[in-house]
Amino acid sequence: MKTLFLAVLMAGAATGALAADLPTHKGAPMAPVYSAPPPFTWGGLYLGVNGGFGFADLNDTNFANPNGGLVGGTLGYNWQMGQIVFGAEADFDFGFMKANNTFANGVTSYQTNWMTTERLRLGYAVDRALFYVTGGYAGVSTQASIADNVTPFAGTQNGWRSGGVVGAGIEYAFTNNISAKGEFLWAPMEDKTYWSGTPDQETNHLSMSLARIGLNYKF
Repeated sequence: MKTLFLAVLMAGAATGALAADLPTHKGAPMAPVYSAPPPFTWGGLYLGVNGGFGFADLNDTNFANPNGGLVGGTLGYNWQMGQIVFGAEADFDFGFMKANNTFANGVTSYQTNWMTTERLRLGYAVDRALFYVTGGYAGVSTQASIADNVTPFAGTQNGWRSGGVVGAGIEYAFTNNISAKGEFLWAPMEDKTYWSGTPDQETNHLSMSLARIGLNYKF
């Protein structure tokens, strides 16, 4: 009996050794799959915030030239073909440009409130940097006041002034979704007449120079 048991153990060991020497039919392990990140593009919808400083020129004697800060939001869309980027952008800002002035007969004040621009942009992309020019429509809500101690006449006149806007800027994308920009815009507005029918009646010109920075998120 003991002899039979030893024979079985030896046969099992020999069979296991033979099986270990046989070639395996398992496939080679799969190599890790590498997926390259999608190439960066300026194309797509974006939202942003902007802020900066504005200087206005009224080109007359009874009002001083207002200046001050501005802050607001931006909405835009870009299309890219090769290195050429074409887009449309709109912004809506609250302006803090204001100036008081003392003239021969009394005092005046002039300020801007809400302003907007709707523009086209044409740019040239160098990887993640975009150099662009822009132009379109600009409009601004204004408030003018006067107190004439000689006439005497006092009044406040609100109005919306429309015009054009042109400018240029640089935008840089830090990630595929987040970019920052700096731009300069010049907006000559339509003439407007104040205090019509009074001795203080005057028509003035208005042009605005805006230096802004912005931060955008592209979807």
